[in-house]
Amino acid sequence: VQLTESGGGLVQAGASLIVSCVGSGNSLSYWNMAWFRQAPGKEREFVGGIDWRGGRTAYSDAAKGRFTISRDNGKNAVFLQMHDLKPDDSGVYYCAADTKTTGIATITSGIATSVSRYDYWGQGTQVTVQG
Repeated sequence: VQLTESGGGLVQAGASLIVSCVGSGNSLSYWNMAWFRQAPGKEREFVGGIDWRGGRTAYSDAAKGRFTISRDNGKNAVFLQMHDLKPDDSGVYYCAADTKTTGIATITSGIATSVSRYDYWGQGTQVTVQG
């Protein structure tokens, strides 16, 4: 499967932005999906995740209340809607697929937040927030 992100850009603090991820080569509808971000000199960090049906989500503390992850399995796409952006939100945003966690495992253990749990990654889209 290939994941392609888009929608990044340069915005002012307080602005909103939506980044998108479209899959090709396989259906994303079977898998939990997530957004990660990586700032220069920092480790890649979890931002938000969504289960395969779109019924369960998880967010980092930094994203909670400002970001919303969603998916449209009919379009084979995942989205991250970001509001009230801050300079600390700057970085490359990556879409990732967890192909190994089953639905039952998601119910019992939740959505994975570790980089190592995700098997497929996009090339990323740059988000820069000027403050």
